[in-house]
Amino acid sequence: MEKKILSELTDHELLQEAKKSKSTSITNAFLIGFLVGIVVYSVVKNTWGFLTLIPLFLIYKLINNSKVDKKELEDILKERGLK
Repeated sequence: MEKKILSELTDHELLQEAKKSKSTSITNAFLIGFLVGIVVYSVVKNTWGFLTLIPLFLIYKLINNSKVDKKELEDILKERGLK
């Protein structure tokens, strides 16, 4: 799937991306919670290793990607006066 350039989208397409962004945020929150649960379980069971490091890395990637995408989308929506 191609990465769309947000500045080239129409107003209607931008609003659709904003709606999709909300559902993506909910999914990311669920995944982050699940991964935090794995880390907590790993710490309680005193098992440090890939079971702890991989979820931490995935949490980091989910948080960083969502911040960058959301910030860019909000800037363009504000610039066009859509939200």
